[in-house]
Formats: sequence, structure tokens, C-alpha cells
Amino acid sequence: MTLFITNHVLSGAVIGLAAPRRPALVALTAAGSHFALDSVPHWGTKDKRKFRRVAIVDGLCGLATMAAIMRIAPKGTRVAVLAGMVGAAFPDSDKPAEMFFHRSPFPLRLDQFHSAIQRESARGVRTEVRAAALMAALVVLLSSARRLSAGARFRRTSRGGVRRRRWL
Repeated sequence: MTLFITNHVLSGAVIGLAAPRRPALVALTAAGSHFALDSVPHWGTKDKRKFRRVAIVDGLCGLATMAAIMRIAPKGTRVAVLAGMVGAAFPDSDKPAEMFFHRSPFPLRLDQFHSAIQRESARGVRTEVRAAALMAALVVLLSSARRLSAGARFRRTSRGGVRRRRWL
């Protein structure tokens, strides 16, 4: 049915941290990344009850992940990071819409395309876990790098003042 939403959230955060000054572009790129990730072999099941149980837990994990990432994201990147996370998760908003309202908010052709690109298997959970670990590490690494980069933009002058470095 779908890649874990938490992995989409993590990928969107990575994209936001990579391009923090372009939140609109980040949101669009992250939405595109959603379809690229869904075409990679990942966990899935035809059993709707099992899927729903996993999806609810994963949705809550995705929200918690968003909160944690927003907490560690450097100030100058937060809008783009949030745009990336929302953009990457948005294409799967059809799942709760179908569950609660019995219809998708998207055009039929988009739903058909989204369904056709899925490559799922019960063994795909290994791919999900590896992807989550890699992307979580990237989020921490990029957040740290952005924080260090922001600190390096300023340096003390001999008179005790602060001078901004122009090339960063």
C-alpha cells in the first residue's frame, strides 16, 4: 500500500536541509521524491486490517519524527524543512481521506499512477528500516553542518566586534 510515512518525512527533511532558502522548490521536490521512493521495493500488504494497524502507528511515528526534526533543525532552515516534510508526505494524504471520507482528494489518474508504481513485499521492511536509519543520520549530520556553518559566518575582529564573512 505505501512506504512508511516516517521515511517520507525523513526524506523531506533531508531535502529541506539541503536547500533551506527555497521552501517552495523544496516542497515540490519532496513531493516528487515521494513517488521515487514508492517505486523502490518496500513493505506492503494486501491485508487492509494489518495495513491500517501499521499505518496508524507509522502515522504517529511520522508526527513525532516531524516534531523532533523541527526541534533540531537550525532556525534558518525550519521553513524549508517543514515544507519538505509536508511535501514528501502529502501524496499519501489519500490514505486517511479514503479511510474517513471514503474517497481520495486526488484525481483518479494520479491515484492510478501512485498505485501502479508501488513495489511492495512483506520482506520490504528491511529496506524501510535501512532507509530510515540512513535518512535519520543524514538529518542529524546536515542539521549539525548547517549549525556549524551558521556559526562560521561570523568571527571576532581585533577590536572585539563581530564581522560577517562575505563568502559564506
